[in-house]
Amino acid sequence: MSPRRHRPGELDAHADALVFFGATGDLAYKQIFPALQAMVAHGELQVPVVGVALNGWTLDQLKERARDSLAHSEHGIDDVAFPKLMSLLRYVDGDYGDTETFAELRRQLGKAAHPLHYLAIPPSLFGLVVQQLQASGCADGGRVVIEKPFGHDGASAKQLNETVTSVFSEDDIYRIDHFLGKEAVENLVYFRFANSFMEPLMNRDHIESIQITMAEDFGVDDRGAFYDANGTIRDVVQNHLLQMVTLLTMDPPSTWAPDPVHRAQLRVLEAIRPLSPDDVVRGQYRGYKRVKGVKRGSTTETYVAVRLRLDSWRWAGVPIFVRAGKCLPVKSTQVAIDLKPPPQEVFTEVFRRQSNAITFTIGDEMGISVSAKVFDPDHRQGEDVTLVAQRRPQPPLPAYERLLTDAMHGNKLLFSPEVNIAALWRIVDPILDDATPVHPYAKGSWGPADADHMVRHYGGWKSA
Repeated sequence: MSPRRHRPGELDAHADALVFFGATGDLAYKQIFPALQAMVAHGELQVPVVGVALNGWTLDQLKERARDSLAHSEHGIDDVAFPKLMSLLRYVDGDYGDTETFAELRRQLGKAAHPLHYLAIPPSLFGLVVQQLQASGCADGGRVVIEKPFGHDGASAKQLNETVTSVFSEDDIYRIDHFLGKEAVENLVYFRFANSFMEPLMNRDHIESIQITMAEDFGVDDRGAFYDANGTIRDVVQNHLLQMVTLLTMDPPSTWAPDPVHRAQLRVLEAIRPLSPDDVVRGQYRGYKRVKGVKRGSTTETYVAVRLRLDSWRWAGVPIFVRAGKCLPVKSTQVAIDLKPPPQEVFTEVFRRQSNAITFTIGDEMGISVSAKVFDPDHRQGEDVTLVAQRRPQPPLPAYERLLTDAMHGNKLLFSPEVNIAALWRIVDPILDDATPVHPYAKGSWGPADADHMVRHYGGWKSA
């Protein structure tokens, strides 16, 4: 059976039900219930919400799970929105391989004609669930939201896409990357394209190098089995960080709408050379192999540093360094753009190689800083100063609220099309798994020393 095609105007219809698979899981507990409550509070969720899982639970138990989730979240329980959410919540308990589970889901959906199905489940179950949705009629008129990682490599991503597109049309598939829903990531793009002074600098004539750091000061914890099967490259580089690279380096789109933005991102991805072993340093923090779920003798990386090269008119010759890791000294995500020094050193007494830099802090506390040199009259020489603009939302909106709201409305701006996913895998496929050795590093350090050699000609790694 081919994917159901929409009647004119039907595609833009607001979803009239939200189904989330994996309702009793960790992702639902930490992210989805806070997002659903926020959607209710902002008037964006007024349709049935159906949780699906196999746990032997009742609806009352799921409601208690939701209450506990929100009680432990930074947003807390909203005395108005929470009861409304509970009135919308329904539950189907059953195995994803059992047709009766999906027959009951169809009954719970009632008259809903445009359900949104969100798969907060392991990728290995995506194919089974979408086929069951089709067989039960639950896919008719609906959309599907799929969590990353979308595939394990380029070949598996292609196979998965063929399975999903046999049930849903490409227009109805939303490949989610929650990192793109963060306000600070949106702020980075806004700062770049909304200020006339910024864009003239964003090219090889003015920029020496770019660094992106995603540091976490904690380990794998209770995600040992999942993380050991994926590693840092699959977990954050192939998706979060390469997506950020596209937003930093793409040409200005004609409008801020899904198709022109996705095309601009794709042009960047197509210009990035596939990574080779010489471009990569992998590391693993000491003690990782003792984590529950990690295989004995594992060579999975918990740290990676890569050097990207863009073969484009705008960026030729500008290296982009990306590093990410666990058990590092701080929790911080940062973009540092180093500008080239002046062509001639008129003032020679204190000048070093680095001239100016623009730095973005990507996190709950959003910040933009510009380093510059000014004259110090007391010492009759130049000195470095940093101009900082900082803002901390109280508290930041959940990224999943933005993404699920957009999916409910049919807005695909922050969701990647299949061709972009394939381009992302093309870049990292050559360095997956054991293509390079994994170097041990101490917890609380900045990773293996080999990564420092990668940036030795560019002033070293910038502080995060």
